[in-house]
Amino acid sequence: MAAITPWSRATGNLGLLGVAASVITIGLLHVLPPSSQVSPVRRTISEYALLEDAWVFNVGVMALAIGSFAVIAALVSRQVIKPLSSASILIGLWAVCLIAIVAFPKNNGAIGPSFGGMIHRYASVVAFVTLPIAAIIVGRKAKAAWPMWLGVLSLGWFAFILGAVMLQPATGVRWWVAIPLGAVERGLLITEVAAVAALACVALSSLRSDGLGRREPVISTPPHAADISAVR
Repeated sequence: MAAITPWSRATGNLGLLGVAASVITIGLLHVLPPSSQVSPVRRTISEYALLEDAWVFNVGVMALAIGSFAVIAALVSRQVIKPLSSASILIGLWAVCLIAIVAFPKNNGAIGPSFGGMIHRYASVVAFVTLPIAAIIVGRKAKAAWPMWLGVLSLGWFAFILGAVMLQPATGVRWWVAIPLGAVERGLLITEVAAVAALACVALSSLRSDGLGRREPVISTPPHAADISAVR
């Protein structure tokens, strides 16, 4: 891993700032009306984009997207990943899909399906899958445990949703009814936001790539004979 530079430090901190802004703004939607009336257990987070305070949701998601792009820049600057690599592409896809989620709100049940709602749905799926894989790749490359475990946990949340979809023909129960979709999606999002923060911390780490988990040994120079005699 290359040495920390002002650029890598600035972009890494920007990534953490984007995460913090996202957590604060989307967290506020859960406690301030009218969005506080949305069930966090049954209703998805995208539901907030259909309310009067949708701009708060949009600011939070865009902050996370900008922070994710900054994380790519920080990781590339530290030479953890290459500018054009599987990890950089996957994180970039995650960030682009976040922007698409803002640009194309989910379907409004009172109006019916729409082309924009379809884009929103597919962008959500791509985003939920690409970031965990990128976190695992970066974690393995940098020998950092937290990104890997958060990536695995994120895929576990997504597998829970996928399982409900696959069981729908057998159970006859709509997949979004069979599970507490809102709670599962929030768990997934919290884990993935934490993964972005973990990637930023990798870029800001003072440990070298051959030791994100162990520091380079410090080799002490034997004292000069004159120094020894002086001590005596």
